[in-house]
Amino acid sequence: MASRSVYVEHLRNVPLFVGLTKKELERVASAGSEVSVTAGTTLMEEGALGRGAYVVLSGELVVRRNGRKVATLSTGDIVGELSLIDDQPRSATVVCTEDGSVLELTRGQFRAVLDEIPTLAHKLMSTLAGRVRNLDNSLLG
Repeated sequence: MASRSVYVEHLRNVPLFVGLTKKELERVASAGSEVSVTAGTTLMEEGALGRGAYVVLSGELVVRRNGRKVATLSTGDIVGELSLIDDQPRSATVVCTEDGSVLELTRGQFRAVLDEIPTLAHKLMSTLAGRVRNLDNSLLG
């Protein structure tokens, strides 16, 4: 199991958390739990309700949507982050292709952090708004 400082370093590189201070990242990291995963493990299933997000600490994950591979994730990547905010079904299936570990952030744990540090919600909304704008520009010009 890695130390919390290692979790902070991983979170620091996650686009969703880019605007957070070290103290805020430490609080997010302390809300998570490290989970060991083995090759072949399904972390999330397309269409299932999401409970939280996973930050890849080690190993490799494959993301499939409608049965098609859409991404390969490795150390420092995050998956399932929308379920930290809404209660909608998963948009993809994610399977571990290598043994490794992830930092699991459940919606309940994450929302408790947001309640504790209200300014964190403002920073996250700003980051998400930027991501929506970038997506809109890439799709619609």
